[in-house]
Amino acid sequence: MTRIVRRPGAFVCGIDAAMDVIGGKWKVLILWALNEKTCRFGELRRAVPGVTEKVLSSHLKELEDDGIVHREVYAEVPPRVEYSLTPLGLSLNAALEPLGAWGRDHIYRSAEEPGAEAAAESGVEVAAGPVAGPGSR
Repeated sequence: MTRIVRRPGAFVCGIDAAMDVIGGKWKVLILWALNEKTCRFGELRRAVPGVTEKVLSSHLKELEDDGIVHREVYAEVPPRVEYSLTPLGLSLNAALEPLGAWGRDHIYRSAEEPGAEAAAESGVEVAAGPVAGPGSR
């Protein structure tokens, strides 16, 4: 049974409510990884380089509480747990796709601007490749 935690009246607008669900450095990357396939904890940890086990576990619990991620426990020895997106999680990823497209365009535009060369000489990084995001793999 999925338990969705709702906090009615605690938000100023829809963006505020959405950011409460996806806020944090790692949540959108977790969503992106789960958009590709159902994953076990270790697979997710490898798919999101840099995230600690503690933070990944905490974010998965929060996403589960918000009805975005489904946690399936299999009664096996050793126990197996798999994470997948719920229909709500899939719809959230679909909503994030335009944001990912905007980010890619912004990075490319920044790299093509005349000041990009000067920024590179001053040590400011400008990404040359695509920016990963939900649905961009």
